[in-house]
Amino acid sequence: MDLREIKFGIEIETVKRTREQIARAIQSVTGGGVFYRRTPVAYDPWDVVDARGRTWKVVSDSSLSSVPAHLRAEVVSPVLGYNDIPLLQEVIRAIRRAGGKVDSQCGIHIHIDAALFNGANLANLAKMVYKQEPLILHALGVSSQRLRTFTRPISNELIQNIERERPRTTEQLNRIWYGYHNQQPIHYDRTRYHGVNLHNVWYRGTVEFRWFEATLHAGKVKAYLQFCLALAAKALNAKTAYSRKRSFDPQSAKYDFRVFLLRLGMIGEEFKTARRHLMVNMPGDAAFKRGRRKPNKVERDLVDANSVHIEAGQAPGLVI
Repeated sequence: MDLREIKFGIEIETVKRTREQIARAIQSVTGGGVFYRRTPVAYDPWDVVDARGRTWKVVSDSSLSSVPAHLRAEVVSPVLGYNDIPLLQEVIRAIRRAGGKVDSQCGIHIHIDAALFNGANLANLAKMVYKQEPLILHALGVSSQRLRTFTRPISNELIQNIERERPRTTEQLNRIWYGYHNQQPIHYDRTRYHGVNLHNVWYRGTVEFRWFEATLHAGKVKAYLQFCLALAAKALNAKTAYSRKRSFDPQSAKYDFRVFLLRLGMIGEEFKTARRHLMVNMPGDAAFKRGRRKPNKVERDLVDANSVHIEAGQAPGLVI
């Protein structure tokens, strides 16, 4: 499975502009029409039916309590493909131009099509993320408050149960995730508030990634999408995955995370910008696991001596 073949959706929370203003900003890019739906009343939804007949929703979100209710807007994309990322980026830029903002309460949720996954693939994903979670959380700058509430880490208990039971089907994983066979999952199930939300596999048919602080920087959103798609593709393609948790070493963190991204397939010019955005928070050196070697005294003296010759107008390299 190539990451470019995987369908996705995204939710972006914004403040400071009405839902109608955000909807019209989206329509300015996608074409089509803007419609006020009125129901369900709690979401006060505006729809943008774009030129291709796909519906972009703009709904209220009660968690955005830092602003009055009429200035809370959550953008819910239709099902998109990899080739739609440039369009999504233009939508984000249009929202920013219209005056949309984000604050510490806003987040981004990325949904990956779960129809591609069986229980073993989902177990691979959970173990991969669990192993690399210290690096991932630091790279994404997930706040401590978000980690305590809406974006909890993968639990040790979940991984222990996966390792013991080795699920092959989604029904087997369902029992592990909920602790019982949940045939009627509800929207606000308590298990949904994890950085990797597998509750949505059975409720909505997607794997949801909830790590992300909101942004209206189109390049960062693209990086987040490529990262999630690469994780999904790796989980789908791997025969197995290891779950031994990596410790966070500030000296090697940037190198370790770069290697992880490359192993996910985020190699080359196509992912250059994504790697830059994803590694910007990481300490250390991307090219050297233990940092660049410091010159010894002899080497320092050689550099100093050559510098003296250069300042004196002589050719460099005379001191050997």
